[in-house]
Amino acid sequence: MTATPTYGSAGTPSSGARPLSQFFESWRSIATRDREIVDAVVAPAHRGPSAELLESLRHWPGVHYWVEGDTAGRLMLARSVGRVTRERWWLHGALFAATFVTVWLAGRLLAGVDPHLPAISLTHLGRTARGMMDWFAGWRPGLEFAMGLMAILLAHESGHYLTAKRYGINASPPYFLPAPPQLTFVGTFGEFIRLRSPVADRQQLLDVGAAGPWAGFVVAVIVLSVGMLASRTVPPLDAVSHQMVIMGQARIYVGDSLLMTGMRHLFIGSGGVVLLHPLAFAGWLGLLVTMLNLLPLGQLDGGHVLYALLGRGQAWFGVAAWLALLVLGHWFWGWWVWAFFTLLLGRGSLAHPTVLDRHRPVAPSHRPFGWATVLLFLATFTAVPFSF
Repeated sequence: MTATPTYGSAGTPSSGARPLSQFFESWRSIATRDREIVDAVVAPAHRGPSAELLESLRHWPGVHYWVEGDTAGRLMLARSVGRVTRERWWLHGALFAATFVTVWLAGRLLAGVDPHLPAISLTHLGRTARGMMDWFAGWRPGLEFAMGLMAILLAHESGHYLTAKRYGINASPPYFLPAPPQLTFVGTFGEFIRLRSPVADRQQLLDVGAAGPWAGFVVAVIVLSVGMLASRTVPPLDAVSHQMVIMGQARIYVGDSLLMTGMRHLFIGSGGVVLLHPLAFAGWLGLLVTMLNLLPLGQLDGGHVLYALLGRGQAWFGVAAWLALLVLGHWFWGWWVWAFFTLLLGRGSLAHPTVLDRHRPVAPSHRPFGWATVLLFLATFTAVPFSF
């Protein structure tokens, strides 16, 4: 259907700008629950774009972007309609703070800090004061772990959120999920954002889906690099991996990826087992989160990226990846949990749901970004993340 793009309730642009329809050869307006999306082909005389078109776009009460590699002069516009969603920032802030605390407590356990307060003696105040100072100092490794991991998770979700906003998609701020550290040993169940309006095309899907893993990955590499400088080697004994952390009296061996192998040789060298500093473990977890999200399954970021690149061909890779998780579960049972979770997230389907215009391909200039994201998955893939 076709419709003239309008400006607010008055239906006319302000400051004397010309209606956008005068610059279009053809266009269609798609109405969703809370968005108007205008898909237009700009007339040849204004594809520069012309100064007149730029002036009218400046008054468009939403976002716009040019679509490369499709019909010449393709322009997409999006704006909000109806009531504007009022975000409950207090809730998102409270969840972030609560998750920071539970991750901090988890980091303290990983650092082997005694959770109990030292004995308080009124007759030995000096000894009591020193004990309290040592106890508070023991919280530092947990704080470093929390700062590293929360920075990675925040970067990941902010990548999704900011890219969605750039395309005019109605997205919620990140929800962080705190968890008892005794249950997950990292102090969080994860984080997510909600997309409240549909994705217009596969280019939007690629950019929104890949922005999160890349943003989190960059921060994870920085955190891991700093943490590796503070890590040390220990005798291998009966080691089943090249790096480990200690929680209480238990050794937890963490797996290798191509990237982790390179980082270990760069900072530590060969020989022995690396006892990861809490900050290094936070960076390693960041790589793991990147990999888990980039699995090519329905509603995961990897599913978004592969659907953007291959369309319905993503479904075949989704089935293959899900069956691979069942096989890998024989070496690490957590893969069975992840396979069940992804099936639940996709409501029983491993295929990616469609977008408004699934026939429009990703622009040639964006396709290398998509395939680089696939390579990022391969570089961070860890077949056996944990060995207990």
